[in-house]
Amino acid sequence: MAELEGSAGSAATDRQMPSQPGNMPPGGILIHFRTAYWTEWGEHVAVCGEGPAFGDWDVTKAHWLSCRHVGEELLWEGLVPIPSLQEFTYRLAVVSEAHEVLKWASERHTVVLPNGLEEGAIVDVDEVWTDEGHPSLMLARSAFARVVWRNRSTASDAVVSRLQPLPNEVVARFQVHDGVLKEGEAICILGGTAQLGNWQLQEVMVMSPVASSCWEAEVRLPLSSLPCTYKYGIRRTDGSLHLEAGENRMVALPANDGTHPPAVVARFDGCFRRQQRWRGAGISAPVFSLKSAQCVGAGEFLDLVQLVDICAGTGFSLIQVLPVSDTSVRGTWRDSYPYSALCVFALHPLYLRLQALSDDLPADIRAEIEKARVQLEGVEEGVDYEGTMQAKQRIARAVFDRGGAADLEGEEFLRFKEANWEWLQPYAVFLVLRRLFGTGEHWRWGDLSRPTQEMLDRLSSPSQEFFPSIQFTYWVQYHLHRQLLQASKYAASRHVALKGDLPIGVDKCSVDTWLWPKLFRMDVSTGAPPDYFDPNGQNWGFPTYNWEEMAKDGYGWWRRRLSHMAQYFHAYRIDHILGFFRIWEIPGDCCSGILGHFRPSIPLSRQELESHGIWDFDRLCEPWITDELLQDVFGAELAPEIAARYLQEQVGGRYRFRQAYSSELALASVPVRRCLAPDSPPEGAEDVRKGLLALRQNVVLLRDAEDPNAFYPRFHLNTTSSFKALEQRWQDELLQLHHDYYHHRQESLWRKQAHRTLPALMGATDMLVCGEDLGMIPACVHPVMKELGLVGLRIQRMPSEADAKFGDPLTHPYMTVASPSSHDTSTTRAWWEEDKLRRQEFYIEMLNGEGEAPQQCTPAVLEHILQQHMDSPSLLAIFPLQDLLPLSPRLPDCPPAKQQINDPTNSQHYWRYRLHVTLEEMAADADLRCLLADMLQAAQRYHGVAQSTG
Repeated sequence: MAELEGSAGSAATDRQMPSQPGNMPPGGILIHFRTAYWTEWGEHVAVCGEGPAFGDWDVTKAHWLSCRHVGEELLWEGLVPIPSLQEFTYRLAVVSEAHEVLKWASERHTVVLPNGLEEGAIVDVDEVWTDEGHPSLMLARSAFARVVWRNRSTASDAVVSRLQPLPNEVVARFQVHDGVLKEGEAICILGGTAQLGNWQLQEVMVMSPVASSCWEAEVRLPLSSLPCTYKYGIRRTDGSLHLEAGENRMVALPANDGTHPPAVVARFDGCFRRQQRWRGAGISAPVFSLKSAQCVGAGEFLDLVQLVDICAGTGFSLIQVLPVSDTSVRGTWRDSYPYSALCVFALHPLYLRLQALSDDLPADIRAEIEKARVQLEGVEEGVDYEGTMQAKQRIARAVFDRGGAADLEGEEFLRFKEANWEWLQPYAVFLVLRRLFGTGEHWRWGDLSRPTQEMLDRLSSPSQEFFPSIQFTYWVQYHLHRQLLQASKYAASRHVALKGDLPIGVDKCSVDTWLWPKLFRMDVSTGAPPDYFDPNGQNWGFPTYNWEEMAKDGYGWWRRRLSHMAQYFHAYRIDHILGFFRIWEIPGDCCSGILGHFRPSIPLSRQELESHGIWDFDRLCEPWITDELLQDVFGAELAPEIAARYLQEQVGGRYRFRQAYSSELALASVPVRRCLAPDSPPEGAEDVRKGLLALRQNVVLLRDAEDPNAFYPRFHLNTTSSFKALEQRWQDELLQLHHDYYHHRQESLWRKQAHRTLPALMGATDMLVCGEDLGMIPACVHPVMKELGLVGLRIQRMPSEADAKFGDPLTHPYMTVASPSSHDTSTTRAWWEEDKLRRQEFYIEMLNGEGEAPQQCTPAVLEHILQQHMDSPSLLAIFPLQDLLPLSPRLPDCPPAKQQINDPTNSQHYWRYRLHVTLEEMAADADLRCLLADMLQAAQRYHGVAQSTG
């Protein structure tokens, strides 16, 4: 075969290609690779795979292809000599000059070779480059697809027959992916030769499913028939045929260069080209918010069964819930916060269905359950978290003590125990030790703060007096597992996917930080910089992750966590996906998020700052406090008292905080009432506290805790009076450095960090992965999410475009979720009614309204907004139940302001929202279900399933 040319547009032009055809092993064959891919300067396409010829999966030894322009494509191709084998496996990659993988093609391919190929035979491998994150592939491989698309086709029992090449013929092998097939549909191939049906629809060749979503066919083609065109199609049981979109595909021989033609042509054709992409819709609701005739105090896992029926009968394909892990950290209502896990593997006892603990509950226990249910249903404010937990723990323990313990001898429990022992035993022991020590701060437990297997075995042995408590914990988790698994399997049977939520953090007082302390940075906290939700940033109180330590075992903790989650869910949302690019890390003595910095990040060095003429680091890192500023913040009368109590005067009329008050945490608990007159209003004390915190935050640079010569610009440093007191030249230089730190210099670092962490999560299970990518978004985030095949989130009132007032659902990318609101925002109706100016702008610009907008979000206005989201190109349109129920004229109404699940600006928020109607009432509202079904059908998102009668 002739020498392959390089391209003037590629650094590969003058590069010596390794493993040239002259290195043919005895009895070997030649593999001719081809793929079309547009690279950037300095990038190359390489073939990596099994065996020395392909580098044994070592990309530094991979075979680099050459490139040339063919029409409007950049064609990469190359010859790889290999010994005679039964099969070989390879994967294409884009690599840098430094042999770093910049991008992998979608998957590994295994080419099975015919028996008895002659020495020097040529196998032509022509691959349509498909990105790893191609939407069709990501969706087709997911558990979500198997549930929602109802296609149960997997690898067929019959192996695709492997043909032997004959004289003047070539064996043509075709492979294509499609996972959106329904029951009774099959992929077929039709083309311009007799063997492919001569374009006669009744003569199509049906392909075989060789793997999940992958179809293959093999046929002998006369050399004289090539080149020939073909297309893939979908054949249905009724005999109808639907051909794919786009131009005809072509199978052709390599250019005639004097060599003999190939014996085999393998076409890896990527994905079936559909005229229209699948789109679906879902409902979001925290499990605790559900209300039914059986639940006690809060929604329960088995309430999802009724919600599944409502979704399936209306045409919705998915139910999204908030995290369901145990968050019982403090034993108070503050544990209602679902994102602060006590143990990421344990399920929350709040969701336990008491009536399902036994088929034969004693009458007095049934009466006690009903009494608790009636009492807790009467709480108008929503979930009484503490009352519900107390009632469920008390009643569950009574069931356990009166015969429930017998479950622990059954085979089903023993299987559960064996599968979950790694976390179940430590979790049960942790609960006992927390009760004994009176605190979950395990670092205060002396020798027991460092658990060993011997210690866990000893403390959980039958000889211990608290052994019944250990067993009770096992039993509760077993029943929670059974109930959630029952709901999940039922959802799958109705073709409704369950979408879980993966919190970004764990509580410092958690089982996970106790068991695996090296995985966490316990002296700092996780949060978010100032944003739409909170101008002071957020401090979530979680430790940050030690990614370097996690990488040592291939992110095993994450993989175990997600595998556990995949028992119940078919998709999940990564809370704060930005944390896998970089996290906002806050010193442990802070209570707000404003004094944090990004980790990882490239700080400003002392040398860099000095090169810009910046040198007075103590001035820039210490709070800037003067008499004038004290009077501005506290007034002339109170300023001297504040200075005397909390500050020390320095040279030059400046002050610094006394050591006892030098941190946000200290100031947050300071008894400021002493500074005020006895008759001052209560809000005066809070104003003083806010003023003191503002003084502490009045800095320009933050010194790195581990390197005194590294600094971080304080977020929005230009808003501080410390910055405004600097000379203009310093202001200009610091603003430039601030902008560079937050918007430019970190992009490459964060991209690499995400490519290290996110694939480990995504590869752990087959759940469809979505990411919450709201807030301050670095430029690298959306491209990386696209490359990896992650589904993003779009909230209309929080546009991802910096210069837009509102997002336009009709312009959303396909791999997104379109939602009018979320658990972190007010509902659509509440937002409409609370912001008059934006309401009017939205009414004119997004709804094409005329005149003054209605003061209330009427059902007609709400329907218009929801229909916009349903009409979007987004893969999924997901709606909080609070945004759907007001469409019903039959159901009772609820004030919109009472329907918000979370207030992100309030770190002490009580997560207690409950629906004001029951699931039974929703199911009985046929008018609402018909309206929603009609809206989904109009948007081509309807995927309803009739109720099974079996």
